[in-house]
Amino acid sequence: MERSTLDQYLADFLQISRFKDYAPNGLQVEGRDEINTLVTGVTACQALIDRAIELNADAILVHHGFFWKNEPDVIVGMKQRRIKALLNHDINLFGYHLPLDAHVVVGNNATLGRRLGILDAEAFENVGDGLLWSGTLDASLSGAAFSSLLERVLGRTPLHIAADRPVQRLAWCTGGAQDYIDLAVSQGVDAFISGEVSERTFHSAKEQGIHYFAAGHHATERYGIEALGEHLRREFGLTHHFVDIDNPV
Repeated sequence: MERSTLDQYLADFLQISRFKDYAPNGLQVEGRDEINTLVTGVTACQALIDRAIELNADAILVHHGFFWKNEPDVIVGMKQRRIKALLNHDINLFGYHLPLDAHVVVGNNATLGRRLGILDAEAFENVGDGLLWSGTLDASLSGAAFSSLLERVLGRTPLHIAADRPVQRLAWCTGGAQDYIDLAVSQGVDAFISGEVSERTFHSAKEQGIHYFAAGHHATERYGIEALGEHLRREFGLTHHFVDIDNPV
């Protein structure tokens, strides 16, 4: 398919105009006009770009792309090497940040909820800019049992700040969303999950009596970009390779 067609389709499908984001959503580095082979991954790091070159990709689609607010404007060092590799091999780079977090089908929050078997998963209305999600387990679990479930699903042990209550109603937001914990508490949930954690998160969880799970920024955001790539494969017949460049953070 043509690059411009894919760019417009993703802009509409992910509703990028709804979001005031920290980086541009859409085409970030222009490559060849025709796209047949697509590589997806969480972050546009050098290892992902190198693998895309090996796979003869026409485009790379990521959650964490380039050109973030407040980063240096100059293209030197690591950024220069990444962009040079894309340009030398005529590979397009597309990045979608908050629109991919929020999407109700292929989004990071939606796909994490499905992986965990959470029922009635949906974004809170008028809370957390549509990025804070909630749902329930079909039966209550101890905090330790739910921590074990997270470990089985995500393949790594989460940080668990425990509370003296069972876990059944949860709130979550993938990635660096630890500061949504107070909003989660205000909605009456038993537990809150995010990717990253801050020092202050411990005190907020303890003093408000809620379970908190830091499950990893990368680990909680693997599934949305893969689901988006699979959606494009089905819709347009593209060859799709999801490449998971592991990151323990």
